[in-house]
Amino acid sequence: MNISENKEQIKSIIIGVLAIGIVALAYYTFLGSPTNLSAKNATDIALAYINSDLLTNGSTATLEGDISNQSGLYKFKLNVGGQSFDSFVTKDGKFLFPQVIEIKQSTSTASSTSLTANNNQPTPKTCDEIAKVANPQMEAFVVSYCPYGIQMQRVLTEVVKSIPELAANIKIMYIGSVSNGKIQSMHGDQEAVENLKQICIREEQPSKFYAYLSCFIQEGKSDECSDTAGIDKIKLQACATDSNKGLKYAQADFTASEKYGVSGSPTLVLDGQTVSEYDFGGRTAQAVKTLLCCGFSQAAGICSTNISTDQVAVSFSKNYSDATGGSTNAASCN
Repeated sequence: MNISENKEQIKSIIIGVLAIGIVALAYYTFLGSPTNLSAKNATDIALAYINSDLLTNGSTATLEGDISNQSGLYKFKLNVGGQSFDSFVTKDGKFLFPQVIEIKQSTSTASSTSLTANNNQPTPKTCDEIAKVANPQMEAFVVSYCPYGIQMQRVLTEVVKSIPELAANIKIMYIGSVSNGKIQSMHGDQEAVENLKQICIREEQPSKFYAYLSCFIQEGKSDECSDTAGIDKIKLQACATDSNKGLKYAQADFTASEKYGVSGSPTLVLDGQTVSEYDFGGRTAQAVKTLLCCGFSQAAGICSTNISTDQVAVSFSKNYSDATGGSTNAASCN
């Protein structure tokens, strides 16, 4: 199990009890904890629980940096195999939170940590409510190292593999920004570089794009996957270093994401309207295919083809299906 999968495992288990945790959070924040432990003792309890009950295959979570007191909770940073994320524990060491929601009087918008259930999904739609056009276009906005973005790339790769004709109706897009001539991404420079690489392959070597993705989503071995997919490395390098090419391609993606108000990876946009695969069965190849096919003004014959309904593995994985049944929440990186 790799680090991203461990991270997702922690989140999936804890988010399952988040409803109880929110009640507890309100209680402890406003009324106070009945027995306050020291910051170290409370955090030690949380770490012991994570390591003994949540992590598997010998992985270990450790404390990174200092513990702070924030709004009646102890805030600390976990490190699992070199990757870190914020967490919170009540002062009596009884409740562990993978996220907290900041309540603002001036807005109903909630902010949270980068890996969370996506609470901003659009209102559920039926197929009849999807706008119809002759040639619908689905844009899937992702970032390349988000576990859920990788999950969506796995779904779309399966759709294209099963029904190649739909490749023309699907475009994988990327979220980010350009600052001082350099691409920025939510998970840092490594992700920004990979986003640009995938954009350049998509734009200039499109016949090799899905072959590259099919390899990359397994273990994230970018260089090896370039060889496997037969990428022209000279052409790729020229694109990535030429501001009139790579940055221009990337900026078009980023401008589109801003236009649609995209904030989470993955986000699906069908002909300009944000849509959810969870209205049609979840993050599966069949659900996404059905959603896309709902956009045709005249039903395409290829849309009658039934493809995989398996819940798809999250993050890097050599397996297509998630043995645990997959995530039941519309999870995303924000």
